[in-house]
Amino acid sequence: MTTARDYALLVTGDDVTAYLAERGLLGRLAASADQVTVEEVTAGNMNRVFVARGPLGSLAVKQAPPWVQVVGPEWPVDPSRIASEARTYERLAARVPESIPAIVEFDAARFVLVMEDLSDLDVLRDALVTEVEQAAARGGSDGDGDATTDAVPGLDFVALGRVVGRFVGSLAAATSVQALGRVEHERLVEVAANPELCRMTLDVVLDEPYREHDHNHWHPALDERVRALYGDVAVQTAVAGIRDVFENRHEALLHGDLHTGSVMVGRRDGAQVVKVFDPEFSFVGPIGLDLGLFWANLELAAIAAAEAGQPALAEARRSAIPASWAAFVAEWPAGAEASLAGIEQDAWRFAGVEQMRRAVGFSHAADIESLPDPARAAASVRLFDAARHHILTGTALPAPSAETETIPSATPPVTSRSAP
Repeated sequence: MTTARDYALLVTGDDVTAYLAERGLLGRLAASADQVTVEEVTAGNMNRVFVARGPLGSLAVKQAPPWVQVVGPEWPVDPSRIASEARTYERLAARVPESIPAIVEFDAARFVLVMEDLSDLDVLRDALVTEVEQAAARGGSDGDGDATTDAVPGLDFVALGRVVGRFVGSLAAATSVQALGRVEHERLVEVAANPELCRMTLDVVLDEPYREHDHNHWHPALDERVRALYGDVAVQTAVAGIRDVFENRHEALLHGDLHTGSVMVGRRDGAQVVKVFDPEFSFVGPIGLDLGLFWANLELAAIAAAEAGQPALAEARRSAIPASWAAFVAEWPAGAEASLAGIEQDAWRFAGVEQMRRAVGFSHAADIESLPDPARAAASVRLFDAARHHILTGTALPAPSAETETIPSATPPVTSRSAP
């Protein structure tokens, strides 16, 4: 395991400026170091990120410490995880360069990526939270008006879905065994192996939420449901199957952590821009995973909007899901259509486990956590019930449930099951 003693960590602005000068990159920003300013913009759980700016331009500098940065040395993780990210960016640059930040340099010795500065854009999750807050400030409920993206200031969710669907479909189609051949595909499986971060997904998404664990926490409105969850044989069996798919289905190269915290949105030259970033959890796995994570978080955001009294906004957010699927299908190779039904079912099951961990596991989502009660309580219940539905059925919620507060009867009430 590489430790902090093995390479120099970037801690201060001066460290970052000196590093860029050492790598011959300072000239992209300024004629001299004293013209450069550095701001730390770390937002995720794993790495530290800085933006260096000068009169000539700006760069983002991302370094992987030998631990989960949001926790510290007591949770060690191999920093070579950032190499997986660099390899995935390299493949994506050849397929969908417009959907990722431009990579300037990868320093394998110090686990640093230098890339395009995206600070003019917003993290999608932050934008979703802001949308609800701004809608509330404009006067509360949007009523029963036209539930289209025209009702949503700023974000075009259909276009967002298309970008993400094309991103996932292009990467999957280019790295499947059909595209690469068996020998090259097996080599990719080996090279792209990411065991520590895959183990983290197994633990945090596919294990801990379904048993008593110190990491778990939830809104009190879920107390009865959580007690029942730990003894819910149907869910436990379904999750075991999803876990098996995650561990053993080596179908294509994935982003591996494609939620709304891994997408940036904004406008450049009047047009909406969508950038997918942070593929550090990348590995060769089940194609449905990336779609499922994205769908889970868009549906989660829709639930939050609905409970905040914004049904048109909720419906607009849901529109990104079918748009992403259509764009994904458009990238899929001719003659391989028979596999699409299985990919879609996998995606919904992965959506379910992602939503369950956001409801009762270690890392929740600001979309719901930022709501005031009683909206937060109601949204937490809807999220839990949606998660359970997806896990058990591998299907979307039926359309009539979109504006209701309960999951349809196809999913038996969780409170009918006894706790251990």
